[in-house]
Amino acid sequence: MARSLATTKTEKVSALTPGIQHLLFHIKKFRSNQMGESITYADAGVDIDKANDLVDVIKKLAKSTPRSGVMGEIGGFGGLYSLNLSNCSNPVLVSSTDGVGTKLKIAFMMDQHDTIGIDLVAMCVNDIVVQGAKPLFFLDYVAMSKLDSTKAASIIEGIAKGCCEAQCSLIGGETAEMPGMYHPGEYDLSGFSVGIVDNAKIIDGSEIRNGHKLIGIASSGVHSNGFSLVRKICFDACDYKVDTHIPDLGKTLGEELITPTRIYCSTLLGLARDLPIHGIAHITGGGIDENIIRVIPNACKVKIETGSWEIPPVFSFLQKAGKVDEREMHRTFNNGLGMIIAVPEESAQEVMDRLGAMDEKAFLIGEITSRNGSEPQVEWV
Repeated sequence: MARSLATTKTEKVSALTPGIQHLLFHIKKFRSNQMGESITYADAGVDIDKANDLVDVIKKLAKSTPRSGVMGEIGGFGGLYSLNLSNCSNPVLVSSTDGVGTKLKIAFMMDQHDTIGIDLVAMCVNDIVVQGAKPLFFLDYVAMSKLDSTKAASIIEGIAKGCCEAQCSLIGGETAEMPGMYHPGEYDLSGFSVGIVDNAKIIDGSEIRNGHKLIGIASSGVHSNGFSLVRKICFDACDYKVDTHIPDLGKTLGEELITPTRIYCSTLLGLARDLPIHGIAHITGGGIDENIIRVIPNACKVKIETGSWEIPPVFSFLQKAGKVDEREMHRTFNNGLGMIIAVPEESAQEVMDRLGAMDEKAFLIGEITSRNGSEPQVEWV
């Protein structure tokens, strides 16, 4: 009878809806907790011990970046940086913060996380170097639903590499474990950088005049902008995978798209130190059209010569695969130019020669002219 009775109860429980069974489970847990069983932070999905171990890894990576001016080590409540103002009579701090956008989705698809940190650094430091500022230090924010120490270390390894390229220090950051906020295996990134420039050497476009020449410096590909359109074309419209080999690219789609954003700090600071650089535009979201006008006076416009530079195959591939018109390409992608600089006409050839000596691909792409009334500031010819 006892066995028969037990069987009957089991059958009754199994007949309950999943929702009722779930409720009974939590009631049982609540009663258990009321009787003295402790709930830990780890039970809630946050592993403090694992996070502490990761900090030790980060400390080693941070030490691999330039340390001039850095005080203390990773692990304090704030990063300390001592300014050396011996060569700066009227110092101005320049700051920038940014993320990587939906390029993160490519890293997730490929399960490759050692270069996305370079993109993060690039998006921040490229925005301050265009004003003539030398990057000093960088901080990062990495957030995951569940901390994956190996993945996090790989991300921060890329950040450290980017800092070395930019010749700035990784002085701190935040690694957040946030259960339920992100899909399993996914994460989000943001970065923050501070640089310094003497007030007299700020590059703000105020010296740009009619006749100035425009010189474009090559990008490494799509960089970190326009990836919502990239993904729609490649993975929705064309149904490609990241391991699909694209003959026009000579590599897989993933290999092309994961290529890190160029960091232009040493190139641009080297030019500005010796030559008259009067304006620099970082070609990011909005493409050439919307970024170049951010650095030229309202009384001027730019004439850009179509076909005056080499457009990498990835852009032709995207345009053809997505049937994207020319206007949309110009306002979405960098189309092969990561930076555009404005220089006096008499200095243009010397700037081109210097860029060539730096092994940079550079192109004379247009000029500054006068603007009549309210006509558009960008003219393609």
